[in-house]
Amino acid sequence: MKRRIVAVGAALLVLVGCAGNTASGGPKTPAVSSSSGASGPTVEMTSTSVSGPWRAWTASLSSREAHGSCGATAHQVVCATDSGGFVGRSRADGRITWTVPAGDRGKSAGLLVDAADERAVTGVAGRIRAANLRTGAQAWTRRLPTGRAYLAFGAADGNVYALHAPDPFTGTAAVLDAVRASDGRPLWHRTVVWSTGEPLAAFRGRVYTSDGTRVTARDARTGNTVATSPTSAECPHLVTGGHYLVCTGSPFSAGDTFPPMRRLDPATLRPLPTPRNTIDKPVRGVISEDGVLVLYEAGAEDTSAGNWNAYDLENDRRLWSTYATEADATVAGGRFVTFTPGNDATRGRVLTIDLHAGPQGTGDAAPRMSAAYAQTRDGEHPVLVTPGGNTGHVVVMARTHGSLRSLPLP
Repeated sequence: MKRRIVAVGAALLVLVGCAGNTASGGPKTPAVSSSSGASGPTVEMTSTSVSGPWRAWTASLSSREAHGSCGATAHQVVCATDSGGFVGRSRADGRITWTVPAGDRGKSAGLLVDAADERAVTGVAGRIRAANLRTGAQAWTRRLPTGRAYLAFGAADGNVYALHAPDPFTGTAAVLDAVRASDGRPLWHRTVVWSTGEPLAAFRGRVYTSDGTRVTARDARTGNTVATSPTSAECPHLVTGGHYLVCTGSPFSAGDTFPPMRRLDPATLRPLPTPRNTIDKPVRGVISEDGVLVLYEAGAEDTSAGNWNAYDLENDRRLWSTYATEADATVAGGRFVTFTPGNDATRGRVLTIDLHAGPQGTGDAAPRMSAAYAQTRDGEHPVLVTPGGNTGHVVVMARTHGSLRSLPLP
């Protein structure tokens, strides 16, 4: 299964640097032209000075952390282990500041870092755990009956939403629970129709789920259904972020044609004017707070190489496109953040592109990339973790040889 990006509502993943890159940043180096020709951007290699407590560092991960997932707030990095525990790390040097041990075994629902409610939430097999981000203490736990497992999380407005189902999941009997983030107190639960791998989105008093065909909105306080997308708006896969909902073709489809991309009104789930997408297969996407969707689209038979295509959802137009090989991506500091193509001379670097100006931007809006690091190599299966706020940093999680690197956002 391919790695995917899921945006979850309002919720929020030691040798220092290398030559010419210090904890406070280094000088600019000359621009480097991508070897992908006209399809790729010309980028500057930069290491920008950053004020504040975030610093550049590297830290090793335990095997349990490397097989889990990591997130971050403006104050720390948090990793969830594959056994259901937590590890909190300093934003200054990556050292461990607190741990919440656990010994569960089974499928993991990943990690939810809810900065607003000071909670980290993870679930392995049939147990969900929450840790206090401020103190590092275990906040609460909940356990399911034998034979069920947690599969997805969301959070907003002081609540945590957890979806669980029979294990193995056969497409029926999924349940969405709402609990209070502070103490895990149950609020409501509803049986839902859900498709494996689809995200939970929660924002502005609504919780959204998708069954691979239609999207359902529920009132966050009661769990009652308040809207359902029309049958005319096919929704094989839901991309969420920045209070936007966009339906695309499924990244798991074996077909050669895909339904048109459609933006949905979060209140009514009716289709809104949406930019026309390419004929290629949608694989993954991220959406900025101001409504720029950047979607990785590739040939249906081989998604290892394709293009990142940017769409302005508010103004109903396509903005730019750039060649890429399949990689993780995120949005930070008003820029699209990903890795340079794995078959390019500049491979193994973090690349940032202005969301609106694209790869042809100039001046402050020009594309920029980091130096090459061990953690950013394609073979490490790197994952981007953004602390949020104005930290000016991004954290790269390397899975093959488990480690983290915090570096200034190029």
